[in-house]
Amino acid sequence: MIESGNLFIRPLKREDAVHLVKWLNDPEVLQWYEGRDRPHDLNKVYEHFYESDNRVIKNLVMWNQTLIGYVQYYPLSEKEKRIYGYKRDDSLYGMDQFIGELSYQDRGIGTQLVNTVAAFLFDKLEVGKVVMDPQLRNPRALRCYEKCGFRPVRRLKSHEMHEGKKEDCLLIERLCYT
Repeated sequence: MIESGNLFIRPLKREDAVHLVKWLNDPEVLQWYEGRDRPHDLNKVYEHFYESDNRVIKNLVMWNQTLIGYVQYYPLSEKEKRIYGYKRDDSLYGMDQFIGELSYQDRGIGTQLVNTVAAFLFDKLEVGKVVMDPQLRNPRALRCYEKCGFRPVRRLKSHEMHEGKKEDCLLIERLCYT
């Protein structure tokens, strides 16, 4: 478990699937994560979060013991490093997250979550850089990541298919503190 004040991050369990189904059927969440044209039923949640890519560490986020969201982190594959323009031997992790309980958004919890996971990756896994590729049309996420010390690397043109359209994303990175 990763902890920071009222924030707790713990590994995803099978019984957590019902929370993911709830969140990934909320248009406000889907607007930024997965897309409103891709709601998740229980089968899709199991396929997407429980039966895919073992290198991805999947976690639920709690605030004062209330489940409020999801975060995952993973070492970048050689293909991802190549796409992003990094060297094969760079020590890089990616991360993705969302706050699924809307009443917990816009309270600074996302900033605390991103900072906490980045610190864990730097301190415990000795990662050199953490990268993300948020959509350019997501100003809330971009502000959060900037507050957390992420800096723009480059625009990723037509990088992500979202709601039937190729969206531009921004490759951002945060270096391990010295």
